[in-house]
Amino acid sequence: MNDDQPTARLQALRAEHRILDAEIAARAAAGDDDMLSLARLKKRKLRLKDEIQLLLDACVPDIIA
Repeated sequence: MNDDQPTARLQALRAEHRILDAEIAARAAAGDDDMLSLARLKKRKLRLKDEIQLLLDACVPDIIA
C-alpha cells in the first residue's frame, strides 16, 4: 500500500484528525476558557497522528541497503 491507496482505517483516522483540528481551531478562535478539554482534544489529536504514522510505517517494507 502506498499513500495513494489508503485503507479504510487510515481514511477514518485522517478524517477524525481533521475534525479534531477544526474543533481545536474553533475553540481557540472563540476564546474557550476550558483549557482541560482543549488539552484533551490536542492529546487525542496527537494520538491519532501517531496511529496514522504507525499504519503508514507498517506499509513500508524493511529493506536493508
